[in-house]
Amino acid sequence: MPCHGGIVSLSEARARDLLDQTPEWSLEKDATRLTRHFEFENFKGALEFVNRVGDLAEQEGHHPDIAIHWNKVELFLWTHAIGGLHENDFILAAKIDRLLEEPRRATTGLAG
Repeated sequence: MPCHGGIVSLSEARARDLLDQTPEWSLEKDATRLTRHFEFENFKGALEFVNRVGDLAEQEGHHPDIAIHWNKVELFLWTHAIGGLHENDFILAAKIDRLLEEPRRATTGLAG
């Protein structure tokens, strides 16, 4: 569901409950940000993953902040309109996790 602001962000307790469904992710900034770090075999694998995340984000209308450092990718999720976390952030995190389970294009892959 779209989130356009004007609602209260999730409490830390609720965010921690939802985090159980996305165990590879972490809460940061007083439980107002959801983050995950990925490591790939090379830059190409990292970039292909970022492009897949970008495609998903466009489909969902919900966009993470992304940092890419050669073979490492950091994703940061929060709902900017409310300055904290919304259930949509956890939904997108779970969908991003599923990208790793889908057949990868070319030679992408997480590092060992």
